[in-house]
Amino acid sequence: MQVTTGMGGDPGWQDGAMLPQAPEVPATPAKPRPWRVLWIAAGFLSLALGLLGVVTPILPTVPFVLLAAACFARGSARWEAWLLAHPRWGPMVRDWRATRSVPRRAKWWASGMMALSCGLAAWRAPWWASLLAALMCLSVATWLWRLPDSKR
Repeated sequence: MQVTTGMGGDPGWQDGAMLPQAPEVPATPAKPRPWRVLWIAAGFLSLALGLLGVVTPILPTVPFVLLAAACFARGSARWEAWLLAHPRWGPMVRDWRATRSVPRRAKWWASGMMALSCGLAAWRAPWWASLLAALMCLSVATWLWRLPDSKR
């Protein structure tokens, strides 16, 4: 290959084949393995807490499932796809991602469970713990009811 020089001895890059080639860059850079493992572990922990929230009135389910989906999205495309395809949790996660909305039925259910939890806390817990639980539940309920209703 012959390089032509222009004025002042600089190479003349008139021919496109003579331009330097950029190195190959992968479309999506892979995360280092330790970070992937931590994201996947956080996803499973969130999913476990969400599943525990199904049977425990004080623990919320939906936020933990949404957090699991976010963790899986950063750590494992396979586990994210599994959660999105899940018949029970997948539609909820897809609705949240598409419209940032929650079904009205879920809002009522969550509010009722939070009220039950606060009632149990007021009955069995010290006054300061009951007050803390009530403030947290009120904050979550306010945030939840300000979200738009989904079509489901």
